[in-house]
Amino acid sequence: MSTDLPAVQALVVFADPSLHRSRISRRVADAVAGLPGVRVQDLYQLYPDFYIDVRRERELLKAAPLVVFVFQLAWYAMPALLKEWFDTVVKPEWASQHPGRLQGKSAFAAVACASSAADYQAGGLHGRPLAEYLAPLEQSLRACGMDWLAPHVFYGADVQDADAAQQHADALRTLLARHAGIANEGAGDGA
Repeated sequence: MSTDLPAVQALVVFADPSLHRSRISRRVADAVAGLPGVRVQDLYQLYPDFYIDVRRERELLKAAPLVVFVFQLAWYAMPALLKEWFDTVVKPEWASQHPGRLQGKSAFAAVACASSAADYQAGGLHGRPLAEYLAPLEQSLRACGMDWLAPHVFYGADVQDADAAQQHADALRTLLARHAGIANEGAGDGA
């Protein structure tokens, strides 16, 4: 592993293709970036041409005991660049070699959804629970030997006000700090 990597307790893989329009994503990224030992990889800022530095991303992934995927659900899926990140960085040929490469690491998704929680139920607008839409992400990580933690979800993201968005960001910061064993000084109320 490269010696220029600082100690990383959590890697946040952040993917928002519309950051310039988002009322939520920048708050979330700023909230978690302020934690010691947290590395935020803003995929759309780093790789606008979709040419991912696979070697660097793998070094970060191997270094972090906790990985958090932050994105807004769109058309029932993760953003295109996050999918490309999975397809190139977490290739099965790489992830499944040398047991222990990703074994025992933990991961969860922090997802913003435009719809309400009731919409993600049987009989609701989307017909099934949100967990079913996150299943490909969960299964990919489990196949790598990672522990899947419950997702952190912000429902109704398109209609929530700035205070709700900040509460979501603070709650994620608190959750990330707890899972990573990081002191969460300077946080808001959190959850």
